[in-house]
Amino acid sequence: MAGATPIGLDIGSSSIRAVEVRRSKDDYTLINFGQFPLAPGTVTAGVVHDPGAVTSALKQLWASSKFGSKRVTLGVTNPQLVVREMSVANLPAGQMRQALPFQVKEQLPLAVDRSLLDFYPLEQAGDNPTVRGLLVAMPKDAVIGLVQAVEKAGLHVAGVDLASFALLRAASRLDAQVEAIVDIGANITSVVVHADGEPIFVRTLPRGGAEVTESIATRLGISMAEAEALKCRHGLHGDGNPDSVAALTDAVRPLATELRSSFTYLASGERQKQVTRVSLCGGSALMPGLAEHLQHELGVAVVYADSAVRLRETRRARERGFDSFVPSAAVSIGLTLGASR
Repeated sequence: MAGATPIGLDIGSSSIRAVEVRRSKDDYTLINFGQFPLAPGTVTAGVVHDPGAVTSALKQLWASSKFGSKRVTLGVTNPQLVVREMSVANLPAGQMRQALPFQVKEQLPLAVDRSLLDFYPLEQAGDNPTVRGLLVAMPKDAVIGLVQAVEKAGLHVAGVDLASFALLRAASRLDAQVEAIVDIGANITSVVVHADGEPIFVRTLPRGGAEVTESIATRLGISMAEAEALKCRHGLHGDGNPDSVAALTDAVRPLATELRSSFTYLASGERQKQVTRVSLCGGSALMPGLAEHLQHELGVAVVYADSAVRLRETRRARERGFDSFVPSAAVSIGLTLGASR
């Protein structure tokens, strides 16, 4: 049905991003967007350390952006996130939620009573006794802390969704290729691999742009501000100093290694899927030369995702700076697209 839908709300380590859309038939029209910076350490890898600062930032964001609703769908992620393919008993949705902890408790590295669980079916089970899908498990306290900080700002959390699935909705290209969407944030990198829209692998890496900056600063003996400027202005193209190029290359090596090992695991696992394209998004993915470097290191095509491809009427928004907002907005866009279904 046409009308307003919950606003997609993504609370990252460096900023809060929100996107408002209206659905009409199969189209999504962009209504509004906004972001507000967070001080370092306020939120780290999806965990709120200063709830008051988050609440205050949300109030300021809503006041300045003048969103038309206070209903939000909240994106969540965490370094302890577990997403695992498995088969469970084919039960009605209500019974499934109740039975899930008992079905999966022996297969999780997290304590079931301290986790939030969900199940994402990957098939129509019909009358089969089991259904194949993705089990999602996340520490309960981290999600509750995030929800409480949001609701203290006067907002209503209409739903909570996994950031990786939001990425898939916003940034995926639906074709014959096996695509890895890689969202590089300040402290965390989300990876979701899919085949024509069906997720087959999800992983959260506890590293991002902040780690790269710190590595550059340590290697070159410069301040964090100088290292950040070098990373953003010159990146892997370098500033003409061979030491800078070496420092930047070493700084991104852990991320490239983690991605390579993830893709190798996927290719050798049960599904035996070979990633043939990587789509980058996230503010830290904008480092000059990163796409070319990862393409060389991983041996697959690396492109930049267009997270706004499913939105209509973005011309006016682009006049307000939407183009600079989009690279970091895949999760917030995907959250509101999912909420409008």
